[in-house]
Amino acid sequence: MSVIITALTTEKAVAAIEKENKLVFLVDNAATKKQVKDEVESEYGERVRKVTTMVTPDGRKKAFVSFKREGAAPDLAAKLKVI
Repeated sequence: MSVIITALTTEKAVAAIEKENKLVFLVDNAATKKQVKDEVESEYGERVRKVTTMVTPDGRKKAFVSFKREGAAPDLAAKLKVI
């Protein structure tokens, strides 16, 4: 079962890609940080530095994924057609 639902394309999410080498994903509410990390690494082939999560007021869960390689987030965002 896939825990990642979609990559977010909000203004703040795009700023995080460019400034912080981070991608923001909507994930399943039951997903753990380890599951998100493992899925990103296996699906997209990029090493993950850190995953932080939050539940929005409307009940959706976001995962903020930081990458080890500089420039990984913009490359992956282009591949996913986020930017």
